[in-house]
Amino acid sequence: MTSPQQVPPPVTLARLPEYAAAAYGDLEALADGQVRWNFRQLGAEIAAAARAAIAHGIRPGDRVAVWAPNSRQWITAALGAVGVGAVLVPVNTRFKAAEAADIIRRSGATVLFAERDFLGTDYVAMLHESGEDLGALRSTVVLRGDAGQGALAWDEYLRLGRWTTEEERAARTAAVGPDDLSDIIYTSGTTGRPKGVMMTHGRNLQAYEEWTDAVTLTPGDRYLLVNPFFHTFGYKAGVIGCLLRGVTMLPEEVYDPDRVLRRMAQERVTCLMGPPTVFHGLIHHPRRHEHDLSALRLAGTGAATVPTALVEQIRTELGVPDVFTAYGLSETGGVVTVCPTDADAWTVAHTVGVPTPGTRLRITSPAGDVLPAGEQGEVQVRGGHVMLGYLDDPAATAEAVLEGGWLRTGDIGVLDERGYLAITDRLKDMYVVGGFNAYPAEVENVLLGHESVVDAAVVGAPDERLGEVGVAFVVTTREVAADQLTAWTRERLANFKVPRRFVIVPELPRNAGGKLLKGELRRVARGEAR
Repeated sequence: MTSPQQVPPPVTLARLPEYAAAAYGDLEALADGQVRWNFRQLGAEIAAAARAAIAHGIRPGDRVAVWAPNSRQWITAALGAVGVGAVLVPVNTRFKAAEAADIIRRSGATVLFAERDFLGTDYVAMLHESGEDLGALRSTVVLRGDAGQGALAWDEYLRLGRWTTEEERAARTAAVGPDDLSDIIYTSGTTGRPKGVMMTHGRNLQAYEEWTDAVTLTPGDRYLLVNPFFHTFGYKAGVIGCLLRGVTMLPEEVYDPDRVLRRMAQERVTCLMGPPTVFHGLIHHPRRHEHDLSALRLAGTGAATVPTALVEQIRTELGVPDVFTAYGLSETGGVVTVCPTDADAWTVAHTVGVPTPGTRLRITSPAGDVLPAGEQGEVQVRGGHVMLGYLDDPAATAEAVLEGGWLRTGDIGVLDERGYLAITDRLKDMYVVGGFNAYPAEVENVLLGHESVVDAAVVGAPDERLGEVGVAFVVTTREVAADQLTAWTRERLANFKVPRRFVIVPELPRNAGGKLLKGELRRVARGEAR
C-alpha cells in the first residue's frame, strides 16, 4: 500500500476511486456476498461502469436516479455515472410509485438504476404500471436479476462500455470540476413537498475529509454499511468516507439483527453506525453472546434521542471503546457536528458535539440576534459544505440560506460553555422513525384525502425501539376503525411514515387565531396529558 500522504488528494468525487486505488491498492475495499475486491479492483469496476455510462449516452450534467438497496452494483453504478459528470439522484427504497415518480420527474432524471425484487417489491414494474409521469426518463437499468421487457440488465449495460476507450473515460473524469454538481438528495420541509438539495463535488469532499478525521476512520477498518445508500449517512458517511480513508465496505441490504450479528463476527467488523434502534436491537438480542464482536472498536449513532444508558451499554455490553453521536442535515451534506469518541456517556447522549473544523455555528433569536452560550434558539450553520441551494426553488433557497451564507437549520439548540451543541427541539415538526425523517404535513395531507376525515394532525411520540413514531389525531364524519386508516396511509406512503396510533377526537385544539396547538397534542401522545 502506498502511503496516502504520497498520493495527491482528490479534488472531485469523480477522481475519488482512482485516489483510493493508488493510496490503498491491495487493501480489501469491498466484501459483498462471494465478491471481494481490493481498492484497485474496485477502481477498475467503477471505471468499467463509467465507460458504460458514456456508451449509454449519459452526458455531463445528466441526472441519474438510483432506486435500489445497498449493494456493490449500487456503488459502481452511482460512482461510474458521477465519474463522468452525471448528477446522482438517490431514491428512498421505502417509497411507493407516486413518491419515486415525483423525485424522478422533478429532478429531470434521464436514466434509472433499479431492482426487480427487493423484499418482494418489483420497483421497475411498480413504477411503470403506476401510470405516473416520469418526465425525461428514457431508460431503466436493472442492477440485479433479469431485466424484463423494456429495461436493460446490468451485465448488458456494462458490455456497452466496450465501445468506449479508457482514454475517453479518463478525459471525461478529468473534465469534472470541484464546483460541478455531484448529487441531488431530496428532503422535505414542513409543507411536505420534497426539496432537492444540490451539492457539489468539492463541498462533499470537504465535509467528509473533516468528518472521517473527527470520527477516527482509518485504513484497514471494516465498516458494516447498514444505513441505506439513498441517505447521506449511507452514501456519504459510508461509501465516500470509506474511499477517502481506505476502509472496507460491507454493504447490508436491510437491518436484520440475526444477520448483522453473524456478519460482524465473521467479517471482524470494526465500525458500525446507525440510529439508536440498530444498537438497541443488538444489545437486547437473545443470542448476542454466541457471536464474537471483539473487533468492534467504533460505534456512531444519532438522528434521534440517545439515552445515556444506551451509550453506556454500547461501551460495556458490546465492548465498543469509541462511541460518538453526530448532527447533520442534507443541506450540509450530512455534516455539522461530531461528539468526540472518548467523551463521557452523558456528553455523548445529551449533546451532538462540536462543529467539524470547516463549520461555524451560531444560535439566534426569532429576531435574528446571536445568542450567548446557554440560551436556546435556532441553530444556524456556515461552511464550505452548505448546499448550493434547492433545485428549481429559489424562494425556498433564499429563505433557508441567509446573507453571509448562514443556513437556517430549522432546529432549536443550545451551545454550552465548551462549545458543545445540544438539539432541544425543532422549529419544523419533523420526527425521526428508526433513523428516517417523517414529516407530519405529508401524512396529514394523505389522511385528509380519506372521505371520512375532515381534520388531521400528526405528531411524533417516543418509542423505545424506533426512537419516535407517528401519532395521528383525526376528526371524522363517521366512525372509522384505526386499521382502515392504517391501510389508507400504507397504500400511499412509505411504511415508516404510517402513524403507529390513531386517536379519533371531536376537534383539534386551536388558539383564538385558529392556529393548531401541536404542543398539546404532543403532550397527549407522550402520555403527559389527557
